[in-house]
Amino acid sequence: MKTILSDIERLKKEKNAIILAHYYQEEDIQDVADFIGDSLELAKKAQSTTADLIVFAGVHFMAEGAKILNPQKKVVMPDLRAGCSLSDSCPPEQFKRFKQAHPDYFCVTYINCSAAIKAMSDVICTSSNAVKIVSKIPKDRPILFSPDRNLGAWVAKQTGREMTLWPGSCIVHETFSETKLLKLMLEEPDAEVIAHPECENSILSKAKFIGSTSALLKYVIESSSKKFIVATEEGILHQMRKKAPDKILIPAPPTHECSCNECPFMKLNTLEKLYECLRDEAPEITLSQSLIERALPPLQKMLEWSQ
Repeated sequence: MKTILSDIERLKKEKNAIILAHYYQEEDIQDVADFIGDSLELAKKAQSTTADLIVFAGVHFMAEGAKILNPQKKVVMPDLRAGCSLSDSCPPEQFKRFKQAHPDYFCVTYINCSAAIKAMSDVICTSSNAVKIVSKIPKDRPILFSPDRNLGAWVAKQTGREMTLWPGSCIVHETFSETKLLKLMLEEPDAEVIAHPECENSILSKAKFIGSTSALLKYVIESSSKKFIVATEEGILHQMRKKAPDKILIPAPPTHECSCNECPFMKLNTLEKLYECLRDEAPEITLSQSLIERALPPLQKMLEWSQ
């Protein structure tokens, strides 16, 4: 372990590389990363980095976003198979027909989508800024919100805006069991339920706090409560334990007896693959110049509207 960690540090210096990692990555990757964040924080960091090489430890749409924001830089990721069930639920041709059926609608798209979907959108959002983004849209414009129906429904409640929702969802955030959660709440009456807005309403309705991954982390750190039931991907618990070691953290139970609340795509990345990726500068994220030019404005608008 020490050898691979020292090799990674050496290669980062030699190549002027930065390792960006999402909170859902395995613990070893989080510990070696230069920056850890949620989708919005990672997009901002990707936009501002002075590194020549961006190693993105996350899933494919995130690495694509870094490439769109840095078309002149090389962007690589440990495993190109690390996709996203939510992104996969929104194929470009179907989305194109969805837009064509609603020609006067303002198209807000969650960042968990492919570059091709971003290129057809008016603005991108994350779970951190979705309420702020939707609130900036003129009241007389009807809204399409894609691809996460659970996040869209939650944002609609927060903003009072009616939105037509694409019927997509995240396999991880839809796996939590309401029945098991209620049982756990009875067993742990002093524990606060906190949840990501990608969860179904049956879970969100039990939560004292709902927020993005980074917002959940901040809440645990700052809350006077000592015990939490956390309804999101388990990877965030590593940072919660590091930054709030006095807190008791209980993962929300999935429907089945499995590791269903771990994202199988995020976990395709390993420390060994990260090292090889940095060493070989591959596999590389490649996008056509035309696609980058079409996908960049909606991402830039998101960053501007998030200020």
